[in-house]
Amino acid sequence: MANNPTTLDFNATMYKFGAPQTIIRQYQYWSVMLRPAQATLGALVLAAHEPAEAFSELCPASFTELHTITGHIESALAKAFQNDKINYLMLMMVDPDVHFHVIPRYAQPRQFADMEFIDVDWPTMPHLGHINTTDAATNQCIMSYIQSCWP
Repeated sequence: MANNPTTLDFNATMYKFGAPQTIIRQYQYWSVMLRPAQATLGALVLAAHEPAEAFSELCPASFTELHTITGHIESALAKAFQNDKINYLMLMMVDPDVHFHVIPRYAQPRQFADMEFIDVDWPTMPHLGHINTTDAATNQCIMSYIQSCWP
């Protein structure tokens, strides 16, 4: 498990979602990043480091590591924000590198950093165009808090 990200591991999708500044945790095959547009409180991007545009192109070790990482994500988000569910969306229509949008779901609004975060799509499928407007300082607070809850 690497904690010091290097740009050698980044792809265009990771840069689009703010790497290296948005990286919460980097692993050998994956990076967990805060999604700058917070569809819900604690929304993340889980991006593969391998040069792959299809899930099946990832190496077997990447899938093994994915099991560990999803456990870490679910534990950290539950501890941080007590989400009700988590949706993992693998869309790859605009950004072709293998990645998931990790969307914690909430039946009720959550308060964080003097803001109210609402999951406007609960209990239906999330629409990533619906966002809770945050600034860089708020996003940094969210990142730091999730990191403090990381197992």
